[in-house]
Amino acid sequence: MPYWLTFNEINSVLHAPFMSGGIATPKEQLSEQDLYQAIHHELVASALATKIGHELMPQSKIGCMILSMPTYPLSPDPADVVAAMEAERHNFLFGDVHVRGAYPGYALRYFREHGIELEITEEDRELLTHTVDFVSFSYYMSSCETADESKKVRGEGNLLGGVPNPTLDASEWGWQIDPQGLRVVLNQFWDRWQKPLFIVENGLGAKDQLVEVNGVKTVEDDYRINYMRDHLIQVGEALADGVDLLGYTMWGPIDLVSASTAQMSKRYGFIYVDRNDDGTGTLERYRKKSFAWYQSVIASNGANLSE
Repeated sequence: MPYWLTFNEINSVLHAPFMSGGIATPKEQLSEQDLYQAIHHELVASALATKIGHELMPQSKIGCMILSMPTYPLSPDPADVVAAMEAERHNFLFGDVHVRGAYPGYALRYFREHGIELEITEEDRELLTHTVDFVSFSYYMSSCETADESKKVRGEGNLLGGVPNPTLDASEWGWQIDPQGLRVVLNQFWDRWQKPLFIVENGLGAKDQLVEVNGVKTVEDDYRINYMRDHLIQVGEALADGVDLLGYTMWGPIDLVSASTAQMSKRYGFIYVDRNDDGTGTLERYRKKSFAWYQSVIASNGANLSE
């Protein structure tokens, strides 16, 4: 059965309005009024695509795609708990509209308190009722939030902002590594929306070194294998929790230019591509150690993860 997605990481428009939403106004000059009006048009467009997709392909399943990043309170202070809740709601908004077909009360409150008056037609309201069949998402990291302004030091690598978690390690680009956060997201989304879920992006960007082993060029990327294994184990935990999960695809099978940094050296793939940040390289491809490992994971349907 065909599966379709409307917009990729639709909520990332909050933080990268040009890259994610095609909004030409520089971010620092973009008012919240204009940003959320653009987001409204995007949400309506997504609902319209869902409606048309269901009409043209009745057997298809159409979903939304969200950049997920669970946000933990930096401390047990209730004020930090509320700060984390409010931070997460900026991302929940997109799923809530896609799944429930209307703006949630907390969003309407935010609009009121920030002087945001969206132009919403009755046709818009009707279109938003054409909801998705499933929710897909990317997952790379988690973050923290606090009400204490003196502790609001933003993580260098977190696209969605957030305060670094002092209990977690980070990648070479500052993205904090939190396998259990994937289980948290899966349970949050399932409990909230009761729609099937699909992990469509998860992986580790790292600097890989091409070496020769027994006459074959490869990359000894045990760090990537460990990252993937730890995350897939948490997927298994979420399945045991009762989460309805359609599938998992990692980002990405072949090295490519990183969207977040425009670097080739930030590599995600199981296949090494001989290309450098300056454009030099032969474009030859070499299987990394993780290639055979992930091949065996697929063949065993994850049964060998604990080995």
